[in-house]
Amino acid sequence: MKYFIAADHAGIEVKNFIKDLLTKKGHEIEDLGPFNTSRVDYPDYASKVCTKVLENNDSMGILICGSGIGMSMAANKFDGIRAALCHNEYSATMARQHNDANILCLGERVSGQGMIEAIIDSWDKAKFEGGRHTQRVDKINALSKMGSCRV
Repeated sequence: MKYFIAADHAGIEVKNFIKDLLTKKGHEIEDLGPFNTSRVDYPDYASKVCTKVLENNDSMGILICGSGIGMSMAANKFDGIRAALCHNEYSATMARQHNDANILCLGERVSGQGMIEAIIDSWDKAKFEGGRHTQRVDKINALSKMGSCRV
């Protein structure tokens, strides 16, 4: 599997940890930055990863910031991206199996390396189940095409 990975300044340590984990599992990793802890804006890096995932079939992305929240919010603005913020193995498995998530979001300040390793293992092993979940994923994808509604 090809993974595109990026972080903001608050996710550099975990980004490097995940790169090592996935490389040991035999995956191809493309690090889209940043490469130091100087302050950056997470939407810029979410955009880089989302664009690459959309351009490369059968690839996935991983985004890390302090909480994972900002990255997941930014990533989910992209049509065709289903980014899941996961804090445990169960949510990572369900995100893949039931929601066909193509980007994993993590928070460096929220999860320790042991939990992150367990999340990565669960994410990596899980596959989209299809079936009844396909209709639901299609409905999620359709939402981004509806545009914004104002009340």
